[in-house]
Amino acid sequence: MNITIATLFPEMCEAVLGESIIGRARKSGAITLNCRQIREYTQDKHRRVDDTPYGGGMGMVMQCEPIYNCYKAVCDELGTKPHTIYMSPKGKVLDQNKAVELSKMDNILIICGHYEGVDQRIIDKIVDEEISVGDYVLTGGELPAMVLVDAVARMCRGVLSDDVCFTDESIYSGLLEYPHYTRPEVWEGEAVPSVLLSGHHKNIEKWRLEQSLKLTEERRPDLLEKYNSEKSE
Repeated sequence: MNITIATLFPEMCEAVLGESIIGRARKSGAITLNCRQIREYTQDKHRRVDDTPYGGGMGMVMQCEPIYNCYKAVCDELGTKPHTIYMSPKGKVLDQNKAVELSKMDNILIICGHYEGVDQRIIDKIVDEEISVGDYVLTGGELPAMVLVDAVARMCRGVLSDDVCFTDESIYSGLLEYPHYTRPEVWEGEAVPSVLLSGHHKNIEKWRLEQSLKLTEERRPDLLEKYNSEKSE
């Protein structure tokens, strides 16, 4: 998979996406990730990429031309149009199903807005979908873009050691994940559940499912209702 992030703050994205699992996946070639500085594509001698909004109002709006020039450069290098996403609180909220869908794509371009956002005409012209990471407002699209990249990239082949590393997790399975324990066996007077020490794999699987169902019922009854509906179908 090839992912490009168009941003005013590429260093911010690189600082996060160059580390840990995603950083190792980039080094191994499991995914390709590039961060483009939108200012490099402006014609303005001061590298300006924003202007005041028509109709008045507070803040500045990012202009079409620098974003469009960046988009065209990415298309030319790839030899095709990437699936283009604009991170926006007006978009559909990101969930695991969307992450799975995006993980199957070859090329993705993520546009990060800033200030009051971007000129609507660039959204209308090149954006395939708008995605939000929640019902709250952030100062820019960089943090949401990094959340999206992490959620998507970790499901690409070669990023994690085995598919079970993500298929057995909260949300992906349809339920919240069961509790985990490690050494020591007793800590601060609290012991690891005995079933996990039994070596009886069938009983362990049963216990983990029971714990997942219990947690989901307590904390996310909406997920449990959906899970039960899908199982009955």
